[in-house]
Amino acid sequence: MMKQLLALVVLVASQSFALADYRENPETKLFIDEMLSQSVASRAQLDAWFASANKQQSILDAIARPAEKTKTWAEYAKIFLTADRIDKGIAFWREHADTLAKAEAQYGVPASIIVAIIGVETRYGRNMGSYRVIDALSTLAFDYPPRAPFFRKELHNFIQLVQEQKQDPLALKGSYAGAMGYGQFMPSSFRNYAVDFDGDGIADIWANPVDAIGSVANYFAGHGWVKDGAVTSRVRVAKGFNEALLNTTFKPDTSARDAAKAGFTPVFDFAPEEMLTLYKLEGENGAEFWAGANNYYVITRYNHSRMYALAVYQLSQNIEQKYQAK
Repeated sequence: MMKQLLALVVLVASQSFALADYRENPETKLFIDEMLSQSVASRAQLDAWFASANKQQSILDAIARPAEKTKTWAEYAKIFLTADRIDKGIAFWREHADTLAKAEAQYGVPASIIVAIIGVETRYGRNMGSYRVIDALSTLAFDYPPRAPFFRKELHNFIQLVQEQKQDPLALKGSYAGAMGYGQFMPSSFRNYAVDFDGDGIADIWANPVDAIGSVANYFAGHGWVKDGAVTSRVRVAKGFNEALLNTTFKPDTSARDAAKAGFTPVFDFAPEEMLTLYKLEGENGAEFWAGANNYYVITRYNHSRMYALAVYQLSQNIEQKYQAK
């Protein structure tokens, strides 16, 4: 009986190992053929990498319940707007003050926003993710149908990226979604926006905070950040306000003038023609109403979440106030 049990364990283990070899996945085979047709990598390289790639159930579990979709704004804010994250943001700013000033001058993106992004994403480089990027992207590209096309594109970019950067694809680690480095860039974002900000010939967002700072600033500039532009403001609502305008789009689609006519009056004094997106969140004391301008929309390009954008903005404001006061 014991021998039979051991044989069964060995059989299950061997089957699990075989399933972990992504070369046997039909979708992977098509993907490899596509890579070969574009001369992105050799057959030997691709076979070796996908033989090593492992399906990770914990990745599928994590992407099914992101904080942006499972928490209220009151709960979400408590994760990021903490005294510790603010204090560490001030320390990061002081340590990299010259680099942040250079990035702000060159790209027009406030140092406080750059610091807040890195603070929200990785606690200033302290938590850049523990998943192998090859595992994360393979799992999501071939075993997560809802967003498989997106992650196949990112896997494609990842393979191009490691070739261009001469990196070992089996060694790079990141988030469960395959995001990497201080600013948690997806591979396509790396290839489009990562910069060599210290002039050493390498764009390194994994271990070089200088390059990471420049890259985050370049990302925001590339997505339309307006220097000295408004971000977001609390909104007072009048009786009978038009609730149909709330949470409809990330991109501003209603002028401040029309928002006022619909019953929304921002606390911040926007120009009448300023385009806004109106949104409602569940705060500590109930419903909160907000208006986001162009720069708020730009933050949502980094992470498609209203709560994320508001957390970044509020963290940036808290850090800047304390930084300037000390």
